[in-house]
Amino acid sequence: MQVMKWSVIALAVAAGSTQMAMASSQSESKGLIEDTSFDIFNRALYMNRDFKNGASNGASDSANPAGYREEFGLGIRLLLESGFTQGTVGVGFDAHSLSSIKIDSGRGRVGTGQFSKTDSGRADDTQTEVGGAIKFRVSDTVLKHGNMMVDTPVFSTDDSRILPEVGTGTLITSNEIQGLEINAGRFTALSGQTPTTRDSEELKSINFAGASYSFTDDFSGAVYASRVEDEFNKRYLNLNYNLGLAEEQSLNFDFNFYRTTDTGSNPDKIDNKIWSLAAAYNIGAHTFTLAHQRSTGDSGYVYGIDGGGTIYLANSVQISDFDQEDERSWQVRYDLDMASYGVPGLKFMTRYVRGDNVQWGPGQEGKEREWNLEARYTVQEGPAKDLMVRARSSIYRANTVHNENYADDMNDFRLIIEYPLSVL
Repeated sequence: MQVMKWSVIALAVAAGSTQMAMASSQSESKGLIEDTSFDIFNRALYMNRDFKNGASNGASDSANPAGYREEFGLGIRLLLESGFTQGTVGVGFDAHSLSSIKIDSGRGRVGTGQFSKTDSGRADDTQTEVGGAIKFRVSDTVLKHGNMMVDTPVFSTDDSRILPEVGTGTLITSNEIQGLEINAGRFTALSGQTPTTRDSEELKSINFAGASYSFTDDFSGAVYASRVEDEFNKRYLNLNYNLGLAEEQSLNFDFNFYRTTDTGSNPDKIDNKIWSLAAAYNIGAHTFTLAHQRSTGDSGYVYGIDGGGTIYLANSVQISDFDQEDERSWQVRYDLDMASYGVPGLKFMTRYVRGDNVQWGPGQEGKEREWNLEARYTVQEGPAKDLMVRARSSIYRANTVHNENYADDMNDFRLIIEYPLSVL
């Protein structure tokens, strides 16, 4: 579950643009080896979900499953990105190795989404997935084919556990015109965050295209469209505006909209419109946010087979997305950056989201609410520079238990430690 992300990937634009006369990324290439980078990204995640109202964890094969899930794991990513050969058409490659190590788990408390399970219902001790992609660059346009992590509003690989999802396909990214990024892609497989198979999510294919444009330094927008074979069609719109008020004061507005309809091949009825509008007031170290989100149509919002991160909505938070059929939700949020008080790298956040009007049965209205607390610290200098420690806590409640529209009532706690290392 991700919130208000801003990243797009692109389709090539006309080569006749006057921007082509300027220096391009390819013309400044130093070479295949000279521009190579090699990074090691380490993430440790302790996660505990304590279910309420007598609910079992729902993910255990134990005869007496506990009312909670509790696991601790380490993810290690080796990420190699080559430069491009010199010349009109540059050629390069990317490669990765993704490994997970189980530090603590148990048959009665497995199921936090960090590890796959063995035939006996236990978490796997270790897993490794390797992959790579070949890439070509002309001017400021890159075509990549192979295995990769992707981040767009209509196809976004999830990175909420120790390892990310990985898509397999082709991606074109173009930045030929200043301020404009246009993208297109076709992917035919999606690997989840725990399995090592290439298409654990059973994605037949997804085609998508989109663009973002910065109209001014303070106003930008984006549009996307996608089609998931035998599943649904999706459209997306984003508008983002920043208004400077005074010194160290600003007001930001972020609007997101999805329209999703089934393709006719899907046996489930999919017909949904969902939008969110967030207004954030920043004054010095403090940011106050108010957001509203509304879903309408004959179904709730649908995502997952097009990537577990494909939900760029304000009220998609730690546990719930507040995206059910006809759901209306409000969020209040407060952020504090302690850099203004002499502690750079230390940040706090709290938010409360409440949703109602959910249609989950004849004459029955569903309601849900969630409260999040978060603290994070990033080391600013020294041998441990960029080491980040993050604690996240969530209290989630709904007015019904074991209903398919909701998670069970739970308290969720996560401790995350990340340490990126740049080798080359």
